[in-house]
Amino acid sequence: MPTVLDGIISGVREDLGRRRAALPLPDLEARLTSVAPALDPMPAIRSADGVAVIAEVKRSSPSKGALARIPEPGLLARAYAAGGASAISVLTEERRFSGSLSDLDDVRAAVRTPLLRKDFMVDGYQVTEARAHGADLILLIVAALDDALLRDLHEQARELGMTVLVEVHDAAELDRALALDPVLVGVNARDLKTLEVSPRTVIDLLPRVPEGVVGVAESGVGGPDDVAAYVRAGAGAVLVGEALVKDGHPEAAIRGFIDAATAVRASVRPGAAGE
Repeated sequence: MPTVLDGIISGVREDLGRRRAALPLPDLEARLTSVAPALDPMPAIRSADGVAVIAEVKRSSPSKGALARIPEPGLLARAYAAGGASAISVLTEERRFSGSLSDLDDVRAAVRTPLLRKDFMVDGYQVTEARAHGADLILLIVAALDDALLRDLHEQARELGMTVLVEVHDAAELDRALALDPVLVGVNARDLKTLEVSPRTVIDLLPRVPEGVVGVAESGVGGPDDVAAYVRAGAGAVLVGEALVKDGHPEAAIRGFIDAATAVRASVRPGAAGE
């Protein structure tokens, strides 16, 4: 039986075919010469106080439908940057998330914060497309790719100077992700085949992410308490969309997430109990 993920990818491939027909790969590649080099997000992510926040520009989701009107993605991105986001994620999938590459363009023009193109990457054209539109990171979802394509897309992104966030949902996928020698591994609490959310998935898998690799907690963040729970489990970063786009004060919300994470880290600091 086809899963939700299967349906999303089917639509992604159809939309990709339309864009490829309008702009063949050689013409797309020619645009790379006018794009500034990719920013490295890792220094900011690794040195973030408490936790690195990857704040997401997200209009809709398959599970919740419309989340927020975002008439000016660049303005939202500036609020995210002002709040201390280490990176900004921009959803570009059109059918289920109401995103677009023009959103990525708007955000790139508005901020110098590293940008993640968040989409369902299934073809090298999309990787080149991400870089041509100014993305510094891409998302690769292990559940959507076989090992050969996963490796090829990861290598292509690195050759273009981009950082890769490799997303997993279970222990077997984590093993496949770690075979890539990644720098960022995201553990998604949302099962993309059913859309059910289980924060337990993140809490159970994050401790298995090896030292030197930043574990990113994805989905299931409604507020500071959720961020604190993920940090206790080993998250070095959290990717948050819905809670921020629905909050009337995203800048303050990000600071609240960072403060909650900082408090957790202070409580486990050696000697803290006796201070």
